Amino acid sequence: MKIYTKTGDTGMTSLARGGRVAKSDSRVEMYGTCDELNSSLGITVSLLTPNSELRDPLYFIQSLLFELGSELAGYLPPGRENSTSLNEEDIHYLENEIDRMNESLPELRSFILPGGTPPASHLHLSRTICRRLERIMVREKLEKGIVHEMGIRFINRLSDYLFVAARYENHCSKTEDVIWKSRNK
Repeated sequence: MKIYTKTGDTGMTSLARGGRVAKSDSRVEMYGTCDELNSSLGITVSLLTPNSELRDPLYFIQSLLFELGSELAGYLPPGRENSTSLNEEDIHYLENEIDRMNESLPELRSFILPGGTPPASHLHLSRTICRRLERIMVREKLEKGIVHEMGIRFINRLSDYLFVAARYENHCSKTEDVIWKSRNK
């Protein structure tokens, strides 16, 4: 398989269901941001210790993001064109993981600065990419109706998961979250 096709040299690309659009099209931005989020999580995984509890959940989430990215690019398996690859169990999975990690975390009473260990810092960065993807998906849903609501729910919950996972990574590494101190107080 050749990696380069030269078909995008003029700034156009093909969508999964056919048709060509400018690489600046909002749909390309949407699935490209999903890919960016997935890549960011890949960096995070590479920074985790080999025995980190976050490794397997993040691999699972990366696989789900591949499914979502395909969907956002316009691909769904035959017979499921008006459906979604994500399901309620995927959201419950994230919620269960959030609850599990939260059990060992100190109560949060203030905003915290993104940072800590390198993996935690990358989880915070991934969270912000996830929020950007959510904004794009919501815009596409409202303006064009091309995004399934389940995907938006999943991405919303994923950003919560990534925030808690960053705190959990810091906690497991015995690194305290840095509390934000407003200059106005």
